[in-house]
Amino acid sequence: MSFFDLTGKTAIVTGAGRGLGSAIAIGLAKAGADIALVTNSTPASAVKAEIEALGRKAITIQADVSDRSLLPGIIEQTLDGLGRLDILVNNAGIIRRTPAAEHRFEDWQDVLDVNLNSVFVLCQLAGNHMISQGSGKIINIASMLSFQGGINVPGYTASKHAVAGLTKALGNEWASKGVQVNAIAPGYMSTDNTEALRDDPVRSRQILDRIPAARWGTAEDLMGPAIFLASQASDYMAGHVLCVDGGWMNR
Repeated sequence: MSFFDLTGKTAIVTGAGRGLGSAIAIGLAKAGADIALVTNSTPASAVKAEIEALGRKAITIQADVSDRSLLPGIIEQTLDGLGRLDILVNNAGIIRRTPAAEHRFEDWQDVLDVNLNSVFVLCQLAGNHMISQGSGKIINIASMLSFQGGINVPGYTASKHAVAGLTKALGNEWASKGVQVNAIAPGYMSTDNTEALRDDPVRSRQILDRIPAARWGTAEDLMGPAIFLASQASDYMAGHVLCVDGGWMNR
């Protein structure tokens, strides 16, 4: 189990106040990591308290990741507050549901600012630090819509395709420098982003009928994969997009 031990490591998790981000942060803390919880409007006090109850350190960083000027401060506050940076999880994301013919450019831009532009900038900032120390793990959160088109979510689909491509590009460049960049592509998870789908009885049934596991995923389903990609166990993986989808992509 030492391959999965994160004791002495420090991780940044964006969008850590709830949902997938909070579960990933708690999972990494259970494996031994100290955590910088990045959140915009959602309080992360409960997540912070749970991490501290595990005997790990946690700090909260308030930042809207769509504001590029705030991103260097996330790295700086992590180094100041926790002393090091070993793991970055780019989890923060938004979705805007509108048919493509009616999709406002403002919605397109908002989604790309959060889902893609912040990912690139944080990867670059954290990556430079990790390259200088000769080690690091970056985990980007992709999606089933990194592979498929989806319905009524053109901006989200474009952003998640791009996250998968960026993961591969950075994985190629940085693997020889001791920095592994990989991604997790969650399946259909029970989160705020999928509430509209779960509330639609027809669409919800269509989705469930295609999932071999016969259920929506939970945030806790990402804990193990995140620990794996953050740990020594994944040292020979680079640019991989790991589907955690209950078998969706097999159907």
